[in-house]
Amino acid sequence: MPRYDYLCDDNGRTIEVVHRMSNSVKSWGELCELASIDPGDTPLDACVRRVITTPPMANTPAGNAHLKNLGFTKLEKRYDGTYENVTRTGTEKRFLDPKDPSSLPHVHKKVSD
Repeated sequence: MPRYDYLCDDNGRTIEVVHRMSNSVKSWGELCELASIDPGDTPLDACVRRVITTPPMANTPAGNAHLKNLGFTKLEKRYDGTYENVTRTGTEKRFLDPKDPSSLPHVHKKVSD
């Protein structure tokens, strides 16, 4: 289910809640009930409004070099059906060959526990 941020103008608080897209939250009381928080001194019928925030994936890395620095592997499909490892490091091969296991990315070297 999606997450939404709601702002109460009466107390200035922004609360994040999870609910169905078909639901709408209109009052501080409804918001506090959904978030399982104490309403405090704010009247339960105080109006709240949904705040538009940056979507979670809007802060993804800008390019292949940034992905590589973060330890990710990115494969791009080329016109001839092959895949190119655009974030290869060290001894990794540039193009993947399904028949050659040595051409696969070295994921075991990038993943840490």
